[in-house]
Amino acid sequence: MSALTHFDAQGQAHMVDVAAKAATHRTAIASGRIEMLPATLALIEAGTAKKGDVLGIARIAGIQGAKKTSDLIPLCHPLALTRVAIEFEAASARQPGATGILCTATVETVGPTGVEMEALTAVQVALLTIYDMCKAVDRGMSIHGVRVEEKHGGKSGSYVAQ
Repeated sequence: MSALTHFDAQGQAHMVDVAAKAATHRTAIASGRIEMLPATLALIEAGTAKKGDVLGIARIAGIQGAKKTSDLIPLCHPLALTRVAIEFEAASARQPGATGILCTATVETVGPTGVEMEALTAVQVALLTIYDMCKAVDRGMSIHGVRVEEKHGGKSGSYVAQ
């Protein structure tokens, strides 16, 4: 395992210097899910939630979250993202008996550092937006399993979760 890179020789937190790193095409895919009551999922799928198009708004929120990651995570570099895609599917499509929504974020850039944090932030913000829009009918919703599924590009190469 590598040493932690966000600490200098004196143990102080710092932003990693990426000036000498090559700009390469980098991609990260993250996912997570929000569990909810079956009636809540039915409202979302029918498009009848009082606040409007839950998944449409959550998609835009996830994109905004990816773009604002460096404002939220203190040591992240601001990046010029070339692509942010947010996808949703009913959790039951992958896990029979589950009631909820899976969110997947794909983020890309051409630059000297990766976009894993942007993909993770996009998923979290999208899922939090679903919670916000549906909390009036289901305060027991819960977010689970947010993780990096894949990352490609850069010196460390590719990673695919098992």
